[in-house]
Amino acid sequence: MNDQIDHHISPIRTYIIVFMALMVFTGITVWVAFQDLGYLNTFVAVTIAVIKATIVAWYFMHLKSSAKITRVVALAGVIWLIVMFALTMSDYAARSWIPFPDPW
Repeated sequence: MNDQIDHHISPIRTYIIVFMALMVFTGITVWVAFQDLGYLNTFVAVTIAVIKATIVAWYFMHLKSSAKITRVVALAGVIWLIVMFALTMSDYAARSWIPFPDPW
């Protein structure tokens, strides 16, 4: 019986590159925060945040070298987050459909 568990060991160079990429994206986030992109500000900020979250999940949470079931569970969590955002935004958008009551 083999009691050894195989662990993927990433080289330190990978972590340094990932750290530098996250710092670059953080700098881009700060730069974009001071730019006037109109209605695209939120879209660009969320896109950068999603890229950074993907990098963190892929390397620091070891999804890159994990079993497929772990990736499926992580993807299910992301899909559930999207569903919750969609429901929240639909509620927010529908609030103007019902008029405010007249004051006394």
